[in-house]
Amino acid sequence: MGRLPILRGARMITVTPDTFKIARTFTISRGSKTEAHVLTVRITRGGVTGWGECVPYARYGESLESVTAAILALPEGITRAALQEAMPSGAARNAVDCALWDWEAKASGRRAWEVAGLAPPEPVQIAFTLSLDTPEEMRAQAAANARRPLLKIKLGTPDDMPRLEAVRSGAPKSRLIVDANEGWTPEVYTELAPHLIRLGVAMVEQPLPAGSDDMLAEIARPLPVAADESCHGVASLAALKGKYDLVNLKLDKTGGLTEALAAKAEAARLGFGLMVGCMVGSSLAMAPAVLVAQGANYSDLDGPLLLSQDRENPLHYDEAGVHPPERALWG
Repeated sequence: MGRLPILRGARMITVTPDTFKIARTFTISRGSKTEAHVLTVRITRGGVTGWGECVPYARYGESLESVTAAILALPEGITRAALQEAMPSGAARNAVDCALWDWEAKASGRRAWEVAGLAPPEPVQIAFTLSLDTPEEMRAQAAANARRPLLKIKLGTPDDMPRLEAVRSGAPKSRLIVDANEGWTPEVYTELAPHLIRLGVAMVEQPLPAGSDDMLAEIARPLPVAADESCHGVASLAALKGKYDLVNLKLDKTGGLTEALAAKAEAARLGFGLMVGCMVGSSLAMAPAVLVAQGANYSDLDGPLLLSQDRENPLHYDEAGVHPPERALWG
């Protein structure tokens, strides 16, 4: 991967809170929201501006205010390499890291994938997420999206069987993956697993709470299990062996594209399958993740499809999935 040079002189970092309306209330096992609150970071050096986006997440002790303060406290002229040591993984480092990648691409006249030494990116097939709701509403959501080849179902309650049945009846031909968002117990997961298989579910994501997931190494895993909340950067991966089959890399967890690419390589070395996911954000947040998602087993980069508004020059979605970003958006 390319390295930014040490820069001298003036630097300008701005952090702007932005809000994007969500098309319909988005609910997971931890709560609901109707808006996506993001931070947009712009870094201007030598007349060139790079930008990135992050979604502070209360699950990890982040807020718009704390992330903004952390970013504005960074030293002048920080490089992408130095950033990895200056900040922990998380939303703050993600936005700055992605802005630096965008800046370097623009300043060098290359694309970000060229700077990273990657092959030209191709469209990536994605999962479309169905929000947690009543069985009737989830059946309606499934039916409205039955044309999509892969649906991701938000679950994570003790009463999920009717929801599973409803989604399958609404979208009988779609492949299904399930995200419990830490909402199940070992007993609930063990009881549901045969039904997940019966209903054609291909994979289940984070069935047990992070920090309380050791039981996954002891109970049967009759279908693949992906680590989401239990997976952050490279350092988190070794402890997941024996408990998970795949890892879900999200840039807001890894702390940016730099760490995500390193974690992708380490996950492959350790024998994990790969999922690349997202928080609910705009096309700017998804754009660098498209590079990480190349060759992944599953990609969940549907954030912009859940919004009623997006950035200018947004990512293009069609039957092939999500296409790599244009220069006008990022990288």
